[in-house]
Amino acid sequence: MSNTKDYRVLLYYKYIDMPDYEEYAEEHLQFCKDMGLRGRIIVAPEGLNGTVSGTVEQTDAYMEYVKSDPRFADMTFKIDETDGHAFKKMFVRAKEEIVTWRLQEDVNPNESGGTPLTPEAFHAALQEEETVVLDGRNDYESDIGHFRGAIKPDVSTSREFPDWIDENIDRLQGKKVLTYCTGGIRCEKLTGLLKQKGLEDVYQLQGGIVNYSQDENVQGHLFDGKCYVFDERISVKANHTDEDVVIAHCYHCGKTEDRYINCSNPECNLQYVCCLDCEEEKQAACCEECRVHPRNRWPGIRETYAAVEAKGD
Repeated sequence: MSNTKDYRVLLYYKYIDMPDYEEYAEEHLQFCKDMGLRGRIIVAPEGLNGTVSGTVEQTDAYMEYVKSDPRFADMTFKIDETDGHAFKKMFVRAKEEIVTWRLQEDVNPNESGGTPLTPEAFHAALQEEETVVLDGRNDYESDIGHFRGAIKPDVSTSREFPDWIDENIDRLQGKKVLTYCTGGIRCEKLTGLLKQKGLEDVYQLQGGIVNYSQDENVQGHLFDGKCYVFDERISVKANHTDEDVVIAHCYHCGKTEDRYINCSNPECNLQYVCCLDCEEEKQAACCEECRVHPRNRWPGIRETYAAVEAKGD
């Protein structure tokens, strides 16, 4: 795909031993700040996981910088064009895991895990009768978009998956299990966990929904709704065929909608689906208690909207 916009968002990860992770995180942050990049990066003893935004020139320089380390010479970057920065600031944090699972018995993605499938192979497998499709993301992500017919676990964090699997293992036994997530990273350990629990026929979507959406042969076909992303965009189009649909509903009125907002009460800050009319009527609050809360941010939010509208004129 050719570049048509001035900015890009990079999504990437790699599981690899990093005993110097704290030092690497400190140096990495300085480089990103010097380059003017914004985003969120996690460095851990088990590897690197990040999303950054910047101009085409900045992101090109960043990819070259990351690959200059022999450990990441083969790093795969998923690239999404955007109109501007997708983050407000730049964070690089040293943590114990690049995705917080806290498994009792850890899984090494480089030694165990599901068989990776290309977007085309995944698309074909989706349509097989004995296939079970498992969404490897959190419930609020699958609410606005998911593969048609997928099982959507009622979990709000990856830490809840082990218990969910124990409770639902019978639904997966003897089936061909396809897993997917946003960029592929969560399926690396999820599929290993499924195999650890005794499942054998387990697969994962290579590169996640982002890769599937950008593949010229499938173009996101059979994915309904939008793909939730962890940046200022909140969600992006995933199905580029004529079957693109909206599947979520407004928290207040039930109208078909797929835009997320945060509750205007900062002490609540619930992220939920809300249509424009209800956002105005409810003053961006999820409930009456939040609407009348003394710290409610609606006046400031409304002023921001007015400024944007005036600028557009």
